[in-house]
Amino acid sequence: MSTTDRTDRTDRTERADRADADAEAISTAPRDEAEEIYGGEQANAPAQPGLGFLGWTRWFWRQLTSMRVALILLFLLSLAAIPGSLIPQEGTDPVKVQDFLKNHTTLGPIYTKLGLFHVYSSVWFAAIYLLLFVSLAGCIIPRSWQYVGQLRGRPPRAPRKLDRMPAYATWTTDADPDAVLGAARRLLRKRRYRIAPGEGSVAAEKGYLREAGNLLFHIALFGMLIAFAIATLYKSDGDKIVVQGTGFTNTLTQYDDFKHGALFDPDHMSPFGFTLNAFHATYARSGPQKGTAREYAADIAYFGSDGKSHNTTIHVNQPLQIEGNNVYLTSHGYAPVVTVRDGQGNVAYQGPVPFLPLDGNATSQGVIKVPDAVGKNGQQDQLGFQGFFVPDFVPQSGTMFSQFPAADNPVMMLTAYHGDLGMDAGLPQNVYQLDTSNKNLKQFKNADGSALAQKLTVGQTMTLPNGAGSIHFDRIDQWASFEIVHQPGDSLALGSAIAMLAGLAGSLFIQRRRVWVRTQRDSEGRTVVELAGLGRSESQKVGEELTVLVGALHAEAPSVKPPDEPAETSPTPPTSPEDGSDKERA
Repeated sequence: MSTTDRTDRTDRTERADRADADAEAISTAPRDEAEEIYGGEQANAPAQPGLGFLGWTRWFWRQLTSMRVALILLFLLSLAAIPGSLIPQEGTDPVKVQDFLKNHTTLGPIYTKLGLFHVYSSVWFAAIYLLLFVSLAGCIIPRSWQYVGQLRGRPPRAPRKLDRMPAYATWTTDADPDAVLGAARRLLRKRRYRIAPGEGSVAAEKGYLREAGNLLFHIALFGMLIAFAIATLYKSDGDKIVVQGTGFTNTLTQYDDFKHGALFDPDHMSPFGFTLNAFHATYARSGPQKGTAREYAADIAYFGSDGKSHNTTIHVNQPLQIEGNNVYLTSHGYAPVVTVRDGQGNVAYQGPVPFLPLDGNATSQGVIKVPDAVGKNGQQDQLGFQGFFVPDFVPQSGTMFSQFPAADNPVMMLTAYHGDLGMDAGLPQNVYQLDTSNKNLKQFKNADGSALAQKLTVGQTMTLPNGAGSIHFDRIDQWASFEIVHQPGDSLALGSAIAMLAGLAGSLFIQRRRVWVRTQRDSEGRTVVELAGLGRSESQKVGEELTVLVGALHAEAPSVKPPDEPAETSPTPPTSPEDGSDKERA
């Protein structure tokens, strides 16, 4: 060894020792000594700038528009809808809300402050809903532009090491390389691949509809949220009992019960109406399902905005669709027709009175209110009747309950009251209830002091004591209850639901995959054909499809050596940076 070599080795050893000593000094020395070693560079290093308002806004927007946050918001929206199903809502059943507040003096005020009695119009539900709306919009728009860029792009060129692909096949043929590539291009186009020719190779790709299905799913979910918002804000839902021979017009005052959304305008209700001509009901007469309804049908005559009258029949679950509204047949009952005369012998009331069913056999309860009655002395003496209607009364049963829903033996049982019905006070009243707790309303008594009550059949009359009047049971009509629903977002919701299923199916079953074909001459002058496939996700279909491509291509360019079967194997890790970059491009 020369002197120069020994000197160089000594210098390198000394430099290494000094570096080790410096590292040990830096790790053990105090901060000021470390700064002295580095020449005070750390002490003079500038502080990192803060994000600032714009930076924090960008960070918040990136988080909000991420798929993770969108899924979290969707989950929160599902959780927030649970109280709306379990707790009575003011918009749908205010009576149950009042009952809940009476029976739960502790929970009631808490629920009121949290807005649990009007979940879907509460601030916190609207906040979740709007954040999800913005998050989906922020996800869809940039991904749509990216997808457009992918559609305008070209499949990547063939990597150098095709034999490292998960599916690979090679064989030799006497055909010309360009002829093999031409056959490959025709075959791949026939199988709906996008082609990008290269020098001595062909690159092809298919499965772009997978991302289209993913985008369609998210856009449809976006449409579902819009449909839900439209339905919530502009919907209306009302109920109306229509007695046979009478009609209904779609105005707010005609409804027995009416609910609507926040942006619904009663002045722009659809112009239509109908008349109940007849109602048909049949029931099972025997067997374990005795009394079960076999048919409910309402014959009506309706008119729309054109003013023309049309006849149709509404069945259960077969609504009448008119002017953007659905008219559903929901229930049925009986309306005894009575004639009430006051103490002067004048007809104070005449007409049908709907009685509401209490059980499956149509045992019904009802109230008859006569506010215009005049007593025998010429002074106002309002009359009220409360009782039951039984369509099939069987005396042997010992009860005042119907034994069958059809009107086989109809009987009406009434008790009578007189005095002040409380209708002149201007306060709203339930037309199907009589306030017997009113001290100004007194019950008629018999001579022995018992309450006046009488069973009536069709054609019979109940005479009130002291010449106060009478009530005559004329006949029995039927009534039908209709629900009129206006929900403008239904079509959009249905279309969005179908699109969501189609998009989900596409994103699950369509696979993005690439195929490369390369040809080159070997040392013997034959053409070496290489065929490789790569899927964006692990699947057996890549190998299966490559097998079909090999067979089809081999049929057009007969081989000297039989083609190798494409193998579904894991790609070999790259052994050099150059190979690794090619694999990354693939």
